[in-house]
Amino acid sequence: MEFKHVSVLLEECLEALNIRKDGTYVDCTLGGAGHSKEILKRVETGKLIGIDQDQDALHNARTILSQYSNVILVHSNFEMIKSIIEDHAPEGVDGILMDLGVSSYQLDEGERGFSYMKDAPLDMRMNQDDPFSAYEVVNEYDEEKIYRIIRDYGEEKFAKRIAGFIAKARQEKPINTTLELVEIIKNAIPARARREGPHPAKRTFQAIRIEVNRELSILKDTIEDAVDGLKPGGRLAIITFHSLEDRIVKNTYRDLMDPCTCPKNMPCVCGKTATVKILTRKPILPSELEIEENPRSRSAKLRVLEKL
Repeated sequence: MEFKHVSVLLEECLEALNIRKDGTYVDCTLGGAGHSKEILKRVETGKLIGIDQDQDALHNARTILSQYSNVILVHSNFEMIKSIIEDHAPEGVDGILMDLGVSSYQLDEGERGFSYMKDAPLDMRMNQDDPFSAYEVVNEYDEEKIYRIIRDYGEEKFAKRIAGFIAKARQEKPINTTLELVEIIKNAIPARARREGPHPAKRTFQAIRIEVNRELSILKDTIEDAVDGLKPGGRLAIITFHSLEDRIVKNTYRDLMDPCTCPKNMPCVCGKTATVKILTRKPILPSELEIEENPRSRSAKLRVLEKL
């Protein structure tokens, strides 16, 4: 299947990064390489470091970006950004982009197991080399842990029932495929609730995907490491797609801008000072035109900071 992905908030990201012709930039989530290609069009004597843990994304990027000699592609999770910058740009970088969305390719290619609309093995791994998949979460986690994941990462009000139905079903036989799991989820959710709102499996699938790929647990440390790797005046731009990750980004930005741990009514004695300034008081949202052309952009939010 051809790797297709529409770059979200493309022009807004390019403006946010304030790209210089001699600058060094990092795209932490190559995906369809749309953002990277546009960055490279604007970089002449500088370079781009592209990171992705998905081998299909890297293979696609090598083709899309083949005309550029000033690009370095790295197969890794962006949580390794500190060592990646140390290896390829020890002097620091001028801008870093993170698009935290699942690519259209991953969603649409049924065999990857991300979609609740297509039958496939329970997988959901962004890194195909990772031995841990959705199968292990669904079949090996205890019922209480599955409940907490669906409640916390999916914000699913029927999490308790869904976890119970999963635990009961797997006593008879392992749950092997996405549509087997979808059917169990549907049976767990009352009929009236199934008729209202999004697909009944949407929140549970989101929760399991987040757990498999550790999407939230690595985010705060990764942001802090990214800021460490920026040169003064360098910018970090992050696109989020749901409230859980947006909250982490917003709070981490705030803590970096105001790291003082002293009581607010007392003089500062901790000596901690701001390392960044936040450039987006409110997140940048996609335009109505972009949402119309790419409905998957609807929930996107872009937050930008600059290193002092």
